Amino acid sequence: MANFWKHASACLALAASISVPGGTALAQDAPTAATPARPAGPPPRTALRDGPWSYSTQGGPVRADVVTKGLDHPWAMAFLPDGGMLVTERPGRLRLIRDGVLDPTPVSGLPEIAAVGIGGLYDIALDPDFARNGRIYFSYVKPDPANHDQTTLAVARAKWDGAHGLSDVQDILVTDAWYGARPWPKRCCGQGPASGSWGGRIAFDNDGRLFVATGDRNYGEMVQDQSKAFGKILRINRDGSVPQDNPFVGQPGWDPKIWSTGHRNPLGLFYDAQTGELWESEFGPRGGDEVNRIERGANYGWIDVTQGEHYNSEAAKGVRDVEGFTDPVLAFGPPSLNPGNVTLYRGQAFPQWNGNLLLASFTQGLLRFAPDASGQPVLQEKLLGDLKQRLRDVRTGPDGNLYILTDETEGALLKVSPGK
Repeated sequence: MANFWKHASACLALAASISVPGGTALAQDAPTAATPARPAGPPPRTALRDGPWSYSTQGGPVRADVVTKGLDHPWAMAFLPDGGMLVTERPGRLRLIRDGVLDPTPVSGLPEIAAVGIGGLYDIALDPDFARNGRIYFSYVKPDPANHDQTTLAVARAKWDGAHGLSDVQDILVTDAWYGARPWPKRCCGQGPASGSWGGRIAFDNDGRLFVATGDRNYGEMVQDQSKAFGKILRINRDGSVPQDNPFVGQPGWDPKIWSTGHRNPLGLFYDAQTGELWESEFGPRGGDEVNRIERGANYGWIDVTQGEHYNSEAAKGVRDVEGFTDPVLAFGPPSLNPGNVTLYRGQAFPQWNGNLLLASFTQGLLRFAPDASGQPVLQEKLLGDLKQRLRDVRTGPDGNLYILTDETEGALLKVSPGK
């Protein structure tokens, strides 16, 4: 199975040829010298209408409804036992939604957050014992008090009072990927500003260990330095300590928190409690966006190996099938589709989608992949692309419906449910 997934990038050509209902084929353009030597700008913004929207899918009709608007660049959500929801906003606010109504008062007590560039407040997760201890965990960009240009990714935990307050707020992880103070070091490949690529997704496993995805901070040369937390997926205990079964515990020169390495900007992370597999999605450079099945101790190649193109057209050292590196399950572009979060559907509302991979994207809507006879995820269809919204997060709710956040200044929470 590991070798199968390692070589699953063959789906590039397959995805390029599939026409999807309600849209065009998912193009996989071959790299050419004519490709612009900079990231494509964001698509034109379109104000979100009130809906609902109906779609005809291969599994039957579905509908999309607006649960609430009024969110500013919402980034992540966590479902509460009482049916409510906590939602993070990237500018640095934590919001509460109950009975489909957005509480106008943000939750107070967050630490100082560096909401610069695409930095800010990121992911949120409930403690596995939330019903007993009321704890939440969240990731955010932490500024250096002495120089706010110098930042890093941190994870904190806190007790939530069930309304508008946090207490006992404490960082359990402050990564050593401090970066941003000028003068910036000389870097290769036309990499972007220091105010980007923090990663930030978090997810608990069945043992109550916390996975944390960190970005390369647009300083990709640091990723293959295994003593630093640039471009890694880390695994820690709930108090921030290191699990002794991590793959590099005791290995000289390795950060013992590392679970996998070689990532650029991982912006999706999903732990499948049913299979124990960890899935990740990440931004590439020009193209090279990826979905990875994360294997314990694997190296996914960045900055040496990528299926994208560096922004200054400098050739990558390797593209795929490079010894010692693990290829993605899916790779896209150029052009980039700009992936948001990824999930495997595990719910009752859409039994025909059980085990399907769902990928939110900024430019293509919601992509659904179903496994073929060998288990390879194959693109089936795209939904919500007509809304022309940047889709940041996708989750399966306790009711089995899909919940999606739009990463817009006038952001919204959407619900996708069976239609009639």
